[in-house]
Amino acid sequence: MEIEKNVARLIETLKDNDEHVQVQATEMLEEIGEPAVPQLIDALDDEDKNVRKGSARVLGLIGDVRSIKPLIEAMKDDNKWVRRAASGALSNMDKRAVEPLIQTLKDDDWRVRGGAAWALGNIKAPESLEPLIGVMSDDSSFVRAGATMAVGNIGGDAAQKALEGALNDKSSYVRRVAESFLNKE
Repeated sequence: MEIEKNVARLIETLKDNDEHVQVQATEMLEEIGEPAVPQLIDALDDEDKNVRKGSARVLGLIGDVRSIKPLIEAMKDDNKWVRRAASGALSNMDKRAVEPLIQTLKDDDWRVRGGAAWALGNIKAPESLEPLIGVMSDDSSFVRAGATMAVGNIGGDAAQKALEGALNDKSSYVRRVAESFLNKE
């Protein structure tokens, strides 16, 4: 009961406009760890964007698998910083998040597909290469850029070929991402 009260107070502290206070609350919530997860998951629906963003970050630091689906849902948030925090948190989940993220590449929301691609790129799981190559032709340049970055991070012959194909993308940003990986080799 005492832990729950402390977690609730720390989550409330995430509303503070002082970034240093938010960082301290984040570190303390991370230290509490697994017992804080249920309340942090609930906080992903808080009306305050700083609470949602901070909760997503802490869930990523804790790395509890119960938070994978709620974090995927948080990638649909109206606030881009919350979406980025959720995507970053999923990147910290390692292999446990790969299959749910691969499925998320099919989401109707381009922001969610893009966030999933970026997260998979940070995880660098070889089993995500083929689905990522598939979304390199998405209608959204954000999704294509995320998939291109992810494919480049994973690497290999199939990735090389896909990156070469991305040099013809209509988005200059996607082309630059592909070039950056091709120039490394």
